[in-house]
Amino acid sequence: MTTPTMNAADALADAFWQGFLRRDPTYATLIGDERYDDLLGDPGPDGRAAERAAYEDVLSGAAAIDRDGLDVEGRITLDMLETVARMGIAQLDQHLYELTAVDQMAGPQQLPGDLSSIQRVDTPERFDRLIARLRAYPDWIDAWIGVLREGVDSGRTAAPSVLARTIDQVERMLGTSADQAPLLARNPGLDDDQRARLRDVLERDVCEAQERFLRALRDAAPRARAGDGIWAIPGGDEAYRTHILAHTTLDATPAELHEYGLAQIESIDRERAAIARDLGFADVAALRASLDADPANLAREGREIVELARSQVARANDAAPRWFGRLPRAECRVEAVEAYRDRESPPAFYYPPAADGSRPGIYYINTFGPEHRPLHRLATTTFHEAVPGHHFQLTIESEHEGLNAFRRFGSRLAGIAFTEGWGLYSERLADEMGLFATPQERLGMLDAQAWRGARLVVDTGIHAFHWDRQRGVDLLVSIGLTRLEAETETDRYIAWPGQALSYMCGLRAIAALRAEIAARDGDRFDLRGFHDQVIGHGSLPLATLRRELPGWVTPLP
Repeated sequence: MTTPTMNAADALADAFWQGFLRRDPTYATLIGDERYDDLLGDPGPDGRAAERAAYEDVLSGAAAIDRDGLDVEGRITLDMLETVARMGIAQLDQHLYELTAVDQMAGPQQLPGDLSSIQRVDTPERFDRLIARLRAYPDWIDAWIGVLREGVDSGRTAAPSVLARTIDQVERMLGTSADQAPLLARNPGLDDDQRARLRDVLERDVCEAQERFLRALRDAAPRARAGDGIWAIPGGDEAYRTHILAHTTLDATPAELHEYGLAQIESIDRERAAIARDLGFADVAALRASLDADPANLAREGREIVELARSQVARANDAAPRWFGRLPRAECRVEAVEAYRDRESPPAFYYPPAADGSRPGIYYINTFGPEHRPLHRLATTTFHEAVPGHHFQLTIESEHEGLNAFRRFGSRLAGIAFTEGWGLYSERLADEMGLFATPQERLGMLDAQAWRGARLVVDTGIHAFHWDRQRGVDLLVSIGLTRLEAETETDRYIAWPGQALSYMCGLRAIAALRAEIAARDGDRFDLRGFHDQVIGHGSLPLATLRRELPGWVTPLP
């Protein structure tokens, strides 16, 4: 293994990164770093003070570094560190952490289930660390209850739909026996004594803590904010601009993004109409009605959806060498979302592999309600989340031994517009690669693109322009989502202001650079080289990508 040369930027990044892993030990577990597997972080005042101090150290350290003496990767590292620090301080100043205690997708109630996917228990020492971590769970939940109550007192509370979904989820967790808990169900290799110890800590420590959390959520429900959008909290308009910047790394206005989303929907509608005509339908509505009525377009059970996704990943892997010079070493495994969280989860999501190779990349497919999940739309999700989308970009990033650890494993702290933009670009690229098996799957791709355009409209509509939840649901249904998906997605946008904007903003940046470089190089444009350079430096702030990428891509000889 090669070791990168340590320059001033790398040293600053390493100091920040090591401190971050100590403060967020479950993130360390996620990337395969087991040093803190017996610990949980501190979401309370002391933890936030330590977080602020780390950000201030980054900014003062960056200011002392001579940028002219750095290479390209050093400049990128400083860009990313400063982006993370400035956004972190802004969010602390605006007390936005008070909104994170109630979250149906990533709230504190999710931790025991998440650990079943990321924490190894295949040795006595590893098992003991898990038990120690679960015994710390009650104090950790109590700290989160304190954060929740801070938000209630200040008026920074979740929207009613987010509180309702989170309460429903915790109630379902408490209604599930310990023997069905993911930590027991997903670790069949435990011996009888280990299973008894784990069952005991789940029943005593975890369940009692979840019960206290549920009571706090129910107490908070009558104090839910008056509007669905973040505008309804104190300082809400400023908070939304901070969320936009944090997720997109762009200083864009809600009005600009709203109009861009509407324009994207209009353009994609023309492409969808062309497919409908080619298939002999009067319009897209008639084609969609035909697909809805076709029993072959729905799975009878969830495992059929998983098997179809596996075949799509295999097809994409076979085609990839013609489009990429560099391929990830880790494999991509496909699994169904666990039952305890499938009702609140998005249609699919991706977990990157562990750094030590102990866990592959995992592409999770939501199989809840298969009768509401048309199969013609699965392919574009697969190519976004798995190959050549997130699995390629995030895995190549983590395997890049020439980058410091912060760049390899912590780049998402600097915003997700690059990562999600690459995922969305991959859907269009899959069309170029010939990966869609039918025109109906191509329609699914266009529906997904329209959905991302609609995200711009719904997210800004709810959080800046005072839309209510139902208006967001109705728009998503009108562009092709099922009502179940539209409701789940709208509640996701309500819970995570600005996150939904990152996809189309990132795609726009990558596609614009490809067009610019292709025009510059003409017939000598190297598309494989372009792809290798776009994802070969890890995730980047969009402004950094715009500045650096044209100099990396060289024309064919």
